[in-house]
Amino acid sequence: MKLLRFGEAGHEHPGVLDAQGRVRDLSAHVDDIAGDVLSVEGLARLRALDLSTLPVIDSTARLGACVGRIGKFVCIGLNYRDHAAESGMSIPTEPVVFNKWTSAVCGPNDDVIKPRGSDRLDWEVELGVVIGKAGTYIDEAAALDHVAGYCVVHDVSERSFQFDRGGTWDKGKGCDTFGPIGPWLVTADEVPDIAAARIWLEVDGERHQDGTTADMIFTVPQIIAHLSQFMSLQPGDVISTGTPAGVGLGLNPPRYLQAGNEIRLGIEGLGEQRQRVVAAR
Repeated sequence: MKLLRFGEAGHEHPGVLDAQGRVRDLSAHVDDIAGDVLSVEGLARLRALDLSTLPVIDSTARLGACVGRIGKFVCIGLNYRDHAAESGMSIPTEPVVFNKWTSAVCGPNDDVIKPRGSDRLDWEVELGVVIGKAGTYIDEAAALDHVAGYCVVHDVSERSFQFDRGGTWDKGKGCDTFGPIGPWLVTADEVPDIAAARIWLEVDGERHQDGTTADMIFTVPQIIAHLSQFMSLQPGDVISTGTPAGVGLGLNPPRYLQAGNEIRLGIEGLGEQRQRVVAAR
């Protein structure tokens, strides 16, 4: 299934994409694409529905983040060897972990706001993993049993805030609109080979990132097992798993996003996002 959320920001409704690419309304069956709806049992109930009986939504409806009521938005840094190299950093010996605040979450095609004082606004396309089964101290061999599905995440980053303002990376990672998620959550049963998916990003039609998830240093099962040593993972938690080379920081000379830039990014089988950069008011 391709699960999604549609409607005005803050008032999204649950939906599903049918075989013809039309959005169908799930509101009569679930209140949101969140929490226990993402469990094995919750997803089984949705699979049992006859989608042809559900209302069709106008194709112009705004898409929200494909997961609602996200509890944790955990990110992994430097998880592609080529990106670590372009950043001038050593290959990590275990996953680098940071967080995005849930207030950063927005729809896949919403504007990205360039914050006040920003001068190094950067892009990072990433594979998102959505947890469907709670767990702690999860064995790597069983880790994928805890995955509800996968999605595209844009890890928008302000490098000056991240590196030059002291403290942790989180300052440059969690500004409002720095976490577009979607367009949809593709359930794990429809993603047979997420370990070798094409991942890419363009700015104003110029492709800067073009890689594959096969180049990740730490795999999805390794990441889940690692994180579960330090926190419980809950249904609806989102893990963003790192970005390949080609970010603005790594270009020669570096290049950063400005108001008016158009961004397009996607992952094979998971859809694509489109954003416009606007200046903060």
